[in-house]
Amino acid sequence: QVQLVESGGGLVQAGDSLRLSCIASGRTFDSYYMAWFRQAPGKEREFVARIRWIGSTTVYADSVKGRFTISRDYPKNTLYLQMDSLKPDDTGVYYCATSDSLRPGTVPEDYGYWGQGTQVAVSS
Repeated sequence: QVQLVESGGGLVQAGDSLRLSCIASGRTFDSYYMAWFRQAPGKEREFVARIRWIGSTTVYADSVKGRFTISRDYPKNTLYLQMDSLKPDDTGVYYCATSDSLRPGTVPEDYGYWGQGTQVAVSS
Protein backbone atom coordinates (compact mmCIF):
# COMPACT_ATOMS: atom_id res chain seq x y z
CA GLN A 1 0.00 0.00 0.00
CA VAL A 2 1.49 3.28 -1.15
CA GLN A 3 1.82 5.91 1.56
CA LEU A 4 2.96 9.50 1.11
CA VAL A 5 3.63 11.78 4.06
CA GLU A 6 4.44 15.46 3.52
CA SER A 7 6.08 17.89 5.92
CA GLY A 8 7.85 21.23 5.92
CA GLY A 9 5.08 23.73 5.36
CA GLY A 10 4.73 26.93 7.36
CA LEU A 11 4.11 30.65 7.41
CA VAL A 12 6.79 32.76 5.72
CA GLN A 13 7.18 36.20 4.20
CA ALA A 14 7.43 37.00 0.52
CA GLY A 15 10.94 36.35 -0.72
CA ASP A 16 11.65 33.63 1.84
CA SER A 17 12.38 29.97 1.16
CA LEU A 18 10.89 26.68 2.32
CA ARG A 19 11.71 23.05 1.63
CA LEU A 20 8.91 20.51 1.57
CA SER A 21 9.54 16.80 2.07
CA CYS A 22 7.50 13.75 1.17
CA ILE A 23 8.41 10.33 2.52
CA ALA A 24 7.18 7.59 0.19
CA SER A 25 6.65 3.95 1.09
CA GLY A 26 4.74 0.87 0.05
CA ARG A 27 6.38 -0.06 -3.24
CA THR A 28 9.44 0.37 -5.42
CA PHE A 29 9.23 3.73 -7.15
CA ASP A 30 11.98 3.17 -9.71
CA SER A 31 9.79 3.18 -12.82
CA TYR A 32 7.40 5.84 -11.67
CA TYR A 33 6.98 9.57 -11.43
CA MET A 34 6.41 11.67 -8.34
CA ALA A 35 4.77 15.08 -8.40
CA TRP A 36 3.86 18.09 -6.31
CA PHE A 37 0.49 19.79 -6.63
CA ARG A 38 -0.99 22.67 -4.69
CA GLN A 39 -4.45 23.96 -3.94
CA ALA A 40 -5.24 27.51 -2.91
CA PRO A 41 -8.48 28.33 -1.05
CA GLY A 42 -11.40 28.33 -3.46
CA LYS A 43 -9.30 27.14 -6.38
CA GLU A 44 -8.73 23.84 -8.13
CA ARG A 45 -5.72 21.70 -7.41
CA GLU A 46 -2.89 22.62 -9.78
CA PHE A 47 0.31 21.00 -10.95
CA VAL A 48 3.59 22.34 -9.58
CA ALA A 49 6.38 19.94 -10.60
CA ARG A 50 7.09 16.34 -11.56
CA ILE A 51 10.16 14.12 -11.44
CA ARG A 52 10.93 10.62 -12.65
CA TRP A 53 12.28 8.60 -9.77
CA ILE A 54 15.08 7.10 -11.87
CA GLY A 55 16.79 9.55 -14.18
CA SER A 56 15.47 12.68 -12.45
CA THR A 57 13.72 14.09 -15.52
CA THR A 58 11.80 17.14 -14.32
CA VAL A 59 8.86 19.26 -15.47
CA TYR A 60 7.68 22.50 -13.86
CA ALA A 61 4.64 24.70 -14.06
CA ASP A 62 5.46 28.03 -15.68
CA SER A 63 4.44 29.86 -12.51
CA VAL A 64 7.24 28.24 -10.47
CA LYS A 65 9.94 27.72 -13.09
CA GLY A 66 13.23 29.20 -11.92
CA ARG A 67 12.07 29.48 -8.29
CA PHE A 68 11.18 25.91 -7.28
CA THR A 69 13.31 22.79 -7.55
CA ILE A 70 11.97 19.25 -7.29
CA SER A 71 14.40 16.50 -6.30
CA ARG A 72 14.51 13.14 -4.62
CA ASP A 73 16.81 11.24 -2.28
CA TYR A 74 16.82 7.73 -3.68
CA PRO A 75 18.10 5.82 -0.61
CA LYS A 76 15.74 7.70 1.71
CA ASN A 77 12.71 7.33 -0.59
CA THR A 78 12.08 11.02 -0.02
CA LEU A 79 10.80 13.63 -2.46
CA TYR A 80 11.63 17.31 -1.96
CA LEU A 81 10.38 20.65 -3.19
CA GLN A 82 12.78 23.52 -2.62
CA MET A 83 10.81 26.76 -2.89
CA ASP A 84 12.74 30.02 -3.20
CA SER A 85 11.60 33.61 -3.75
CA LEU A 86 8.17 32.74 -2.45
CA LYS A 87 5.22 34.93 -3.39
CA PRO A 88 1.79 35.35 -1.78
CA ASP A 89 0.33 33.54 -4.83
CA ASP A 90 2.25 30.43 -3.74
CA THR A 91 -0.02 30.11 -0.71
CA GLY A 92 -1.94 26.85 -0.51
CA VAL A 93 -1.90 23.24 0.59
CA TYR A 94 0.90 21.33 -1.11
CA TYR A 95 0.39 17.67 -1.95
CA CYS A 96 2.80 14.93 -2.92
CA ALA A 97 1.42 12.45 -5.46
CA THR A 98 2.34 9.40 -7.47
CA SER A 99 0.66 7.22 -10.05
CA ASP A 100 0.42 3.66 -11.31
CA SER A 101 0.92 5.09 -14.79
CA LEU A 102 4.45 4.95 -16.13
CA ARG A 103 4.03 8.39 -17.68
CA PRO A 104 1.42 10.48 -15.91
CA GLY A 105 0.64 13.96 -17.11
CA THR A 106 0.18 17.17 -15.18
CA VAL A 107 -3.46 16.90 -14.13
CA PRO A 108 -4.63 15.58 -10.77
CA GLU A 109 -6.71 12.86 -12.45
CA ASP A 110 -3.51 11.16 -13.61
CA TYR A 111 -2.44 10.47 -10.02
CA GLY A 112 -4.04 7.89 -7.77
CA TYR A 113 -1.98 8.25 -4.62
CA TRP A 114 -1.87 11.39 -2.50
CA GLY A 115 -0.45 12.56 0.77
CA GLN A 116 -2.44 14.46 3.36
CA GLY A 117 -0.93 17.81 2.33
CA THR A 118 1.13 20.46 4.09
CA GLN A 119 0.07 24.10 4.40
CA VAL A 120 2.20 26.89 2.98
CA ALA A 121 1.26 30.50 3.69
CA VAL A 122 3.21 33.41 2.23
CA SER A 123 2.52 36.89 3.56
CA SER A 124 3.27 40.05 1.62
